[in-house]
Amino acid sequence: MSDVDRKSDPETPAAESGGRIGAESVTPADTKAGANTSTTAAGQAMAPDDDADDQVFKALANGTRRRMLDVLKESPRTTGDLCAHFPDLDRTTVLQHLRVLERAELVIGRKVGRERHLTLAPVPIKRIHDRWIGEYARAAVSLLDDLTRG
Repeated sequence: MSDVDRKSDPETPAAESGGRIGAESVTPADTKAGANTSTTAAGQAMAPDDDADDQVFKALANGTRRRMLDVLKESPRTTGDLCAHFPDLDRTTVLQHLRVLERAELVIGRKVGRERHLTLAPVPIKRIHDRWIGEYARAAVSLLDDLTRG
């Protein structure tokens, strides 16, 4: 496997995670403010909701970020508490993942004194469910119903 393949392969404990086993890397594109474009590959303009949905899908595409959301689903945490749940990752990596989650509006951070309190924001996931999963589930049920009626 070449160095380029190893850096782009999420299963390889490589490059930006400091080479630690089990650590998933956060690419610069994940953390850039303007990482998502507002046009499609064909050059067509995307609706603002599409851009927001893309950020949510991108955030959910990473296993570490999904585990972070699972931890926050249990209860709100401070940044330090969240870092403690991921001993195999250094604090900087956790904060990079957290930044992606905040840009997707999946996590809300609130400063209280010297601490940041993090809370899960379920609305973007609900929006994805309503737009995509719910519609496809209804279509699948309809197809099954058509098959049983024969």
